[in-house]
Amino acid sequence: MTRFHIILATGLVAMVLAPLVFPSIQFVLTIAMAKGFAALGVALLLRAGLISLGHAMFFAAGAYGAAFLATRLGVTDILLILLLSTVLATVVGLIVGMFLVRYRAIFFAMLNLAVSMVAYSLVSKFYGITGGTDGIGVPVPTVFGAVLDKAAFDNLLYYLALVLVVVVGVFVHRYLHSPLGHALSAVHTNEVRLEYLGVSAWSALLVGYGISAALAGLGGAIAATSIGHVLPEYAFWTESGHFVLTAVLGGIAGIAGPLLGSIFLEVVHTAAVGYFAEAWNMIVGITLLVVIFFLPRGLFGLVEKLSGIKDHQGEPKL
Repeated sequence: MTRFHIILATGLVAMVLAPLVFPSIQFVLTIAMAKGFAALGVALLLRAGLISLGHAMFFAAGAYGAAFLATRLGVTDILLILLLSTVLATVVGLIVGMFLVRYRAIFFAMLNLAVSMVAYSLVSKFYGITGGTDGIGVPVPTVFGAVLDKAAFDNLLYYLALVLVVVVGVFVHRYLHSPLGHALSAVHTNEVRLEYLGVSAWSALLVGYGISAALAGLGGAIAATSIGHVLPEYAFWTESGHFVLTAVLGGIAGIAGPLLGSIFLEVVHTAAVGYFAEAWNMIVGITLLVVIFFLPRGLFGLVEKLSGIKDHQGEPKL
């Protein structure tokens, strides 16, 4: 086992033990993991040189999907809610992606932003369906038919999210090492040569876009069931910007980077609001500047330094 894997295993053990030692941090870490999934989806597109300023749309699709399943369709099991919400976000992502992956650079970013703001307007105005600005409440889901109280469910959801972090991390790692994953990175480095090799850049990007939407939808579903309420702000452009910032802050060289960035941001934000309510914006801003100036490869770059690993040809690491 390398030093890198030891650090990774230590981090997972710390995540397992954190709620037992500091119970109040459990909710913060659950939301951090939920947003970390969405940030990982953004990081996938960043590997292709594409910046999505509209990924909150898929985060909201997963969240509203969870709310509709629980309140309108009678689906109460947490696993079914997470699965079906992720499928919904994936379908939305593929439909939107069929048009958007034709564009590059600023056009891709702004079109994503425009579509997401249309989605935000729809969920805000259709009060009879989405609850408008009041949102939709999400009842506590069941677990294989068993009804749990809120505290017990939150505890289970935390560890379920942690298991999903590992499963999704392995899946994304294998995807990035597959021909489709290499094609995704090749779009950024030399798209023309990729087409000459007979590989469709549009197809490679569409698959990547669908996976990134699925990750955001999974995060939205976890956030919805954890918070117990869904609001139109889930789809607002500031949330999309948060995901991009999280991905860059954590570092896209490693799959664990976006999760590290999400945990870092949520913990710093919570601590700043709790202890310095009047100056939390400044504290978060200064902290981000320090990380950006001294860790150009993001927080994952720090893990690389501690583990002594080198980046070989930009290969994705866990």
